Amino acid sequence: MRATVIHGERDIRVEDVPDPRLVTGPEAGGRDAIVRVVASCVCGSDLWPYRGIQPTTEPHRIGHEFVGVIEAIGDHVTTLKPGDFVIAPFSISDNTCVNCRNGFTGACLHGGFWGVGTEEEGYADGGQGEQVRVPLADGTLVAVPGGTPDPALIPGLLTLSDVMVTGHHAAVSAGVTSGSTVAVVGDGAVGLCAVIAAKRLGASRIVAMSRHEDRQKLALELGATDIVPERGEAGIAALKEMFDGVGPDCVLECVGTKESMDQALSSARPGGQVGFVGAPRGGPELPVGQMFVTNVGVRGGMAPVRAYLDELLPDALSGAIQPGKVFDAEVTLDNIAEAYRAMDERRAIKVLVRP
Repeated sequence: MRATVIHGERDIRVEDVPDPRLVTGPEAGGRDAIVRVVASCVCGSDLWPYRGIQPTTEPHRIGHEFVGVIEAIGDHVTTLKPGDFVIAPFSISDNTCVNCRNGFTGACLHGGFWGVGTEEEGYADGGQGEQVRVPLADGTLVAVPGGTPDPALIPGLLTLSDVMVTGHHAAVSAGVTSGSTVAVVGDGAVGLCAVIAAKRLGASRIVAMSRHEDRQKLALELGATDIVPERGEAGIAALKEMFDGVGPDCVLECVGTKESMDQALSSARPGGQVGFVGAPRGGPELPVGQMFVTNVGVRGGMAPVRAYLDELLPDALSGAIQPGKVFDAEVTLDNIAEAYRAMDERRAIKVLVRP
């Protein structure tokens, strides 16, 4: 089979790799599944190793967002069957350990992440390929009711493997509820999905902070009521002026840099809340003294995707939310290097990949 392999900085290749196989040893316990990938995509975090920010010490498969059809299951898989169309969250979980039961499946005591670990452990497969072996299939995968959906729904369902749910986690962490005023820092796929999430949760006013005309237009289409293109002190001043001189109730931080966190913390009103989901890079730190004075709280982190899917899947299927609109480009697997280039150069928001 073919799969995407990263060899080093800006070195993405499509190579022949061994077909995945069910593992029946004591570690796997017959609990894995083989999924034929129908669609995958490139994530902003995939750009870290691509840009060399996260070093690649040896070639390995990459990608952590995919949907597909189950081809085979292990003897101990009980909730899934061959032919099921499934969503694969970006983390592997049993959905039964104490952390999973508490709603934080990304911290599963027995799970892991795509592209991490050894083949024997079952976590080495990446999602940007033709097939993937999924460990802990019962706990990880979510079957879409009714089998393979209308092709028009597949991009939206693919976002439920990561970006839509990550945006939702930002909104939930910030306490967005009916009538909340919200600002979203970041206009990538996660930030745009955070706009969708804030609208879904009943926010009365949603400000997208974006400098790019195409992303501003999409943010407004997805539910933003206002656009603020400024950053830094000018952006903070603009938000305060819009909201009674004090700022919005909730700020959703969807980037992960020091500058974006500073923007978020300084923009929220006193007693407001920051929901952060931008994977940290560039040294963001919390200014505890400032937080003490303003009473601005911070909550969030890695999204527990599996824990939210039962809530979000029906809305994606019904069209109540349309997160698939964040995909503004599509390539075949053979051309995935172009997908990385387009996102690296900000020519694309998010690129969908078909085998």
